[in-house]
Amino acid sequence: MYAHADASATGRADTTGPRSKLVTVSYSLAEVLQVCEALWPASGAESWDASGLIAGHPDDRVSRVVLAVDAVEVTVRDAVDTGADLLLVHHPLLLRGVTSIAADEYKGAMLTRLIRSGCALLAAHTNADVVDEGTSGALAARLGLVDLAPIAPSADPSVGIGRVGRLANPVSLGHLAQALARILPATATGIRVAGDYDAVVERVALCGGAGDSLLAAPSVVSADVYITSDLRHHPASAAREQAQLGDGRPYLIDVSHWASEWLWLDGAAASLGERLPELDISVSDLRTDPWDFVVTQ
Repeated sequence: MYAHADASATGRADTTGPRSKLVTVSYSLAEVLQVCEALWPASGAESWDASGLIAGHPDDRVSRVVLAVDAVEVTVRDAVDTGADLLLVHHPLLLRGVTSIAADEYKGAMLTRLIRSGCALLAAHTNADVVDEGTSGALAARLGLVDLAPIAPSADPSVGIGRVGRLANPVSLGHLAQALARILPATATGIRVAGDYDAVVERVALCGGAGDSLLAAPSVVSADVYITSDLRHHPASAAREQAQLGDGRPYLIDVSHWASEWLWLDGAAASLGERLPELDISVSDLRTDPWDFVVTQ
């Protein structure tokens, strides 16, 4: 069973479709890992990444899977409380090195709860960013971009970080930002834009998650607008100053890191369900964006 999750017009996450209360069919975790490898090959991960199996044994049985962006207290508790056998996340829990997984610290506490509950933990991170239906591909599809190509292609030119394409119909920068607000789940930081509200844009570069490392990429510089997350002051300021030496493009749109990658979960769940149809799969609608509110003057 695949429980669909999407973003409503208000930006609130919504889950429809009942979860199975009685599951009689299961797969080995090794079988699930094999399908995940086919969908998001480990060879596509960046060298610094830590994607893959974090907790669990390949011989374990899996009948229920929950997908989330982050392995944090609310998503781990939700997975355990709903009897999940596998929590599949985008962000690796152990991306940064640790010397202890003692349960009085955050990462150790999450792993302890999962292991004691018999719930495996798997991360598909940059290897899920680079594929056609990855994080950037999902956002590009929701915006209706066509003629897509990676910003930073790998050896396979169809695979790589970020996406650049064009809108079927040019729109104003302000209307594009409003479209993003409708597509993405709402967060405290909302949509931040650098550029003229009425400027017409057509060629769009985007990168789900943190993307200021791509600000100088040729396909970003030549785009009308660049959409990404976690834009820091100095790189964003330098990019805007450089743009002002020309026609002001690319304009910048900064969105929530969590929100930009949450869109990928729905397609990931569907792809997993197509290949393992007896799995009970759901997408977490719990917000793990770290910001709670914003104060403006």
